[in-house]
Amino acid sequence: MQSKDSIEIGRLLRSGTTGFVAGCSVSQLDAPVFGGLVRAPLGNGYQVYGLIYDIHIDDDGLVRQLVTSDNVSPEVIADNRERRIVPVEMSVLTVGYEESGKVSHLLPPRPPLSLDVIYKCCDDDLIRFTGAGRFGYFRHILRAQDAPIGEMLATHVQQAAQAHKNAEWQDKAVKEIITLLRDDYPTLMSVLGALGETV
Repeated sequence: MQSKDSIEIGRLLRSGTTGFVAGCSVSQLDAPVFGGLVRAPLGNGYQVYGLIYDIHIDDDGLVRQLVTSDNVSPEVIADNRERRIVPVEMSVLTVGYEESGKVSHLLPPRPPLSLDVIYKCCDDDLIRFTGAGRFGYFRHILRAQDAPIGEMLATHVQQAAQAHKNAEWQDKAVKEIITLLRDDYPTLMSVLGALGETV
């Protein structure tokens, strides 16, 4: 289901069942945000959803040379950023999928393919995804090994609550997080501390 407010933020570089990496040019970098929900439509009413948990910019040979120079002109910096060959990479944690209009918070049957387009989710997408089920996708976030779980959850909850435009969704989300982490006090304190910074 394609939203009219869709913003293309990149194309898929590599993927697996639990996550994928997308690349974009520096000129597209204002659209993807840490903790943002994205989607990869694969056709026939099927799309994969994920949360951005890392955005990184690798160096290239020219950048390595430029950082050691004493005087780098603004024109050279602008040229390098606008014509950069190495993409900005976004690591995305898969949190669910949609098939034939039904959102599921399970891992998808198949991942997106190389060069599939990745879109930033608009508020309607966020509401549809986060409003389905009972926060089942939180378990994917909480078991993520390489992601900053507290900050990612806090940022996502804040963005989703703004889309829902009411405090009820956020209250339910926080209660579910507390329930899921009741036996993991250090992670719970980390998540609640990060949530406290956003509300």
